[in-house]
Amino acid sequence: MTPREPLGEIAREWLRIGVTGFGGPPAHISLLRRLVVERKGWMDAHAFEDANAACSLLPGPSSTQLAIFCAYRVGGWPGAIVGGLGFVVPAVVMVLALSLLFLSQAPPEWVRGAGAGAGAAVAAVAVRAGLELFGPSRKRARAEQVPAWRWAAYGLAGGIAAATVGPYLVLVLLACGAVELVLRRGTSVAVAVDPAAALLLAAASAGLGSLVWMAIKVGALSFGGGFVIVPLMQDDAVNVYHWMTNSEFLNAVALGQVTPGPVVATIAAVGYAAAGIGGGLLAAAVAFLPSFSFILLGGGRFERLRANDAARGFLGGAGPAAIGAILGSAIPLAGALSEAWQAAVLAAAAVALLLLRQGVVPTLLGAGAVGAAIGLAGGPLP
Repeated sequence: MTPREPLGEIAREWLRIGVTGFGGPPAHISLLRRLVVERKGWMDAHAFEDANAACSLLPGPSSTQLAIFCAYRVGGWPGAIVGGLGFVVPAVVMVLALSLLFLSQAPPEWVRGAGAGAGAAVAAVAVRAGLELFGPSRKRARAEQVPAWRWAAYGLAGGIAAATVGPYLVLVLLACGAVELVLRRGTSVAVAVDPAAALLLAAASAGLGSLVWMAIKVGALSFGGGFVIVPLMQDDAVNVYHWMTNSEFLNAVALGQVTPGPVVATIAAVGYAAAGIGGGLLAAAVAFLPSFSFILLGGGRFERLRANDAARGFLGGAGPAAIGAILGSAIPLAGALSEAWQAAVLAAAAVALLLLRQGVVPTLLGAGAVGAAIGLAGGPLP
């Protein structure tokens, strides 16, 4: 694709979105549309909607892939790299900088309290994220004539897996997608599932390999993107490899929510806990590499993905399962709380997010302020 716009302008515009894009994927999509459709006229509305729909069919962070694809449309493959980095790098840098403060060996009491307060609200954020995806997913299922019971079964499978089996959640997501594809096309379940399962099991390894494998799951196998990465990371980071405590993991998720840019940047905090700054950079690079690869290798045919029956069939099962996983992740996240005041903060956050419809960032900052005050007052901290 021949570049049409200067790389400097692409770098400036996508960096601005990366720095100001608080609010997760809905905010990112809105900012991208305002830039490329309304302000600059680089894409028409129909092309943008097709691109957004196609991104939702890919694994990994869909808003990141949409940002990279829009930059690809504007500036070819150099634009995709420059724009994608502008969107991703600020979040990674902010998460690592905050990790130095919140995940250090001896942070001040108010910092520990702020992390414990913000972390206490994370389970409510997970429920909010899942519920926001519930309606569009059900609407798509009805349009594709997927029976309600089958759609619900995929969601239930994902929810149970997120709450119980931890690192094997990705196998459940793949299996749900394969089953739906089988039901739509009549192919063999064994052929659809076994190679993926064998690949997943063969990739697990020790040391830095474990960190790389977790980042691959987050970036290339997390159907639904966004908050579905939380159950994929939690069991590995806390229970399997013991890189973090439950409280530190909650802090990491909160850091990913209060910073702008893609939520997947949370993995940088996990990488920092595992192997310092180098580990954080490695984990982030591996997690975001698939998003760049999807666009750079397939950008010329990318918009056709929306019409691909196999892709739509697979997502018809994996998508509801991912939503169930997001909702199910609230159970272990809430179970990780250890102080009574954290339960009260969680209840208040649930009211603010689910009933009063307050923003995620202000709610997390408010919860962090309560925790900081408790820490300064000498209250109990996890």
